[in-house]
Amino acid sequence: METLFDQIKGFCLSHGFDLVAGIRPSNYQHFDIFQRWVQSGKNADMHYLSSERSMRLRRSPYEIMPTCRTILVLVKRYSPAVEQSSKELALASYAFGDDYHFTIPPLLEKIVKFIREQGKSNLVAKAFTDTAAVLERELACQAGLGWIGKNSCLINPEIGSFFLLSEIFLDIDVLDEAIMPSPLPDRCGTCQRCIENCPTQCIQEDRTLDASRCISYLTIENKGPIPHELRSKIGNHFFGCDVCQQVCPWNQSHLDPAVDIQIPISIQEIRSRVLDENEFLRFFKNSALKRPSRAGIYRNLAVTLGNIRDESDLKLLNQLLCDGDPLVRNHAAWALGQFDLPKSTAMLNSALEHESNPEVRSVINSVLES
Repeated sequence: METLFDQIKGFCLSHGFDLVAGIRPSNYQHFDIFQRWVQSGKNADMHYLSSERSMRLRRSPYEIMPTCRTILVLVKRYSPAVEQSSKELALASYAFGDDYHFTIPPLLEKIVKFIREQGKSNLVAKAFTDTAAVLERELACQAGLGWIGKNSCLINPEIGSFFLLSEIFLDIDVLDEAIMPSPLPDRCGTCQRCIENCPTQCIQEDRTLDASRCISYLTIENKGPIPHELRSKIGNHFFGCDVCQQVCPWNQSHLDPAVDIQIPISIQEIRSRVLDENEFLRFFKNSALKRPSRAGIYRNLAVTLGNIRDESDLKLLNQLLCDGDPLVRNHAAWALGQFDLPKSTAMLNSALEHESNPEVRSVINSVLES
């Protein structure tokens, strides 16, 4: 006989999710790891993670929903991007297509509606996808969907780690004792590929990351300048980084895209002209690339172009050197300094004549002196 959980799972799978599991809530076992990570300052400038509220909510699912009796954990794959050459702008695979913060929540709402239609009209539910103080990888581990790898990603032996997690907290029990999952064993073994290949060596021994050195943090969550000593290590990573996943053996059989990648934005267009604020918001309307803000995107672009060192990009870098935002000008000046050409030197000298921001002037002077 088909159980309620069977019906829910079937509905989830028919609406694009690849794996579905359910667990009963309990206090988090990995909270102490999160707490030590925050206390050591490895969360960089993401101060919202260290707030009193954040710490309290991450102690137990019951802090978010005291009446919770079931947690559904859902996995939705995204296609690994074809590896870009060192002369192209590299994006994290999840950033292709529309931002998952727009696409997944409506699916979760449909699932909750479906459960209510199964005679559970009084159901209370809360759904999340990277939007709440939830230790979601621990929940996925409890649900038997994978283990936390050395690169801090959740790894599933069947589909690797290129996927997104979502959770639905329910105030009803939809599980059968016979289908309660068992956690999977850690299968990273002695492999060190993610640690050895990380461009900035940000992976810690306790399977956490030093966010202040992580390219994903530096190019997305970081709102300020990228530290000078890390700019050359950014390479061509324009937005995020997939290196630790690309080298993982558990992903090697999944690197061919399962579905065609949708690219609603032209990366080449980003590299060909500078957008004003209104154009930027319109261009990236539903894209994850909107998250760093216009200044963050052009900061990233300047650094990657400085690392790629293609003379055809000098015109664009000169435009960024005259941008209205000093953060952009700062990184454009550094980037032009990587070329060490008469043309780039002339651009810097010209900019110095009218630059009023002391930090940008300092960067230009430093570049010219070196």
